Amino acid sequence: MHRHGYKGRKFGRETDQRLALTRGLMCSLIRYQSITTTLARAKEIRRGLEKLITLAKKGDLHSRRLIIARLNDIEAATLLVDVIAPQIKRNSGYLRIEHAGYRRGDNSEMGTISFVDEISYDVKKPEEKSAKAEKKAEAKKPAAKKPAAKKEDK
Repeated sequence: MHRHGYKGRKFGRETDQRLALTRGLMCSLIRYQSITTTLARAKEIRRGLEKLITLAKKGDLHSRRLIIARLNDIEAATLLVDVIAPQIKRNSGYLRIEHAGYRRGDNSEMGTISFVDEISYDVKKPEEKSAKAEKKAEAKKPAAKKPAAKKEDK
């Protein structure tokens, strides 16, 4: 029996558990830029996440909705499309896997997966933007005229 037509690793889990595992690992990688996991898991999430990064570089609404559906996490998808994708300057090969030795308990081969390009998450939060917008709006408003004081008769 040949192994033709079988894609991906099973990790000894059922389909829903395997999907949840890969989604969680991809979301963690997007949030923290680098994670350490088993080498097989790192190789598997690289397959999925590189496709999502390519979609995110398009940046249109359809791509954003596909990414949200695949990750099932709106915050991670927004971070990927709005922060990470614009900073990536290459056409492919966005992720790097480095061997990280063996796990102490079961001697599993470990790997660290991270972005090849340097990513900075120093993006202003919406609260900061709205506070600045309010200050600008106050500065643009002309000062309200105070009513003239009435003269008192002596």
